[in-house]
Amino acid sequence: MTAPTVRTESVGTVVVAGAANLAIAAAKLVAGLISGSAAMLSEAVHSVADTTTEALLYLALRRGARPADARRPFGYGKESYVWAFLAAVFTFVAGAGFAVTHGVTTILVHEHSGDYLVSYVVLAVSFVIESVSLARAARQVRAQSRRWRTTPRRYLRLTADTTVKAVFLEDSAALVGLVLAAAGVALSELTGDELYDGIASILIGVLLLVVAVTLALRNLSLLVGRSVPARLRREIDRELTDLPAVRRVDTLLTMQLGPADILVAAKVDFDDTATGAQIEAAADAAERRLTARYPEIRYVFLDPTRATARDAPPDPSGPAEAGGAPGGTDPD
Repeated sequence: MTAPTVRTESVGTVVVAGAANLAIAAAKLVAGLISGSAAMLSEAVHSVADTTTEALLYLALRRGARPADARRPFGYGKESYVWAFLAAVFTFVAGAGFAVTHGVTTILVHEHSGDYLVSYVVLAVSFVIESVSLARAARQVRAQSRRWRTTPRRYLRLTADTTVKAVFLEDSAALVGLVLAAAGVALSELTGDELYDGIASILIGVLLLVVAVTLALRNLSLLVGRSVPARLRREIDRELTDLPAVRRVDTLLTMQLGPADILVAAKVDFDDTATGAQIEAAADAAERRLTARYPEIRYVFLDPTRATARDAPPDPSGPAEAGGAPGGTDPD
């Protein structure tokens, strides 16, 4: 097997998002300090959290793409989920925590003093920049969903590429947060009541909380070890069953070792008349056929056995999926 490489498309998506968030964070911070708006300061922290997240995701791509060695024979793919999990935790602690706390403080004690115009300008420019970053992530999602013959929504739910999922969700949340901030600032200016600015800040914090928890749970499930989607599992089973000299596949186990690394292990019942050479040829054909059709499959292990169907564990993929993408079988 060749060593895994850092996927250029995912790296580009992360770099574009990180650069956009860094510029936006500086602009929002200046606007928040000038205007005194709690929602603007929460949005500034939101962008800082997103920038830090992109840096951690970039590190996840680099660290997870290191080739296998004697200490890590299956590679370092799962390490990418560790850094992605830390990114989600940072978003939860720094982003959501500050936004909610600052919003509550604003409602209780803060009095607005400053210019509203600068907030509107920064929010408008930020919306345009975030839209560009989201458009790039959306293009990658659509391209990958077409490749796996599924919908973009299902691809985002099942994919093991947590970097593109994180960028897409964070940019989407950023656009919603900008709308909330604009509404809070506008209502506070119209009514002269800082309640709306504080509420907007709290809502931004809740939004960040939802994104952080969603990403943390997804990365945690991949760290624990998750099988491939149901449809992909059925196709792998079909490829193995169609091999010469194979009677049936008694047990099929799969695991997502990294964003682009899948392990396949199966107990295969060969024809009783199959020779050792035929079994070896079938095993070689299985690896060639599976890796040619699905480059993400990096390891294929076949165990010739006389095991019966009742020895096989229940199908972990649950009910059949209408579509699939690399990265999981959970039906939620």
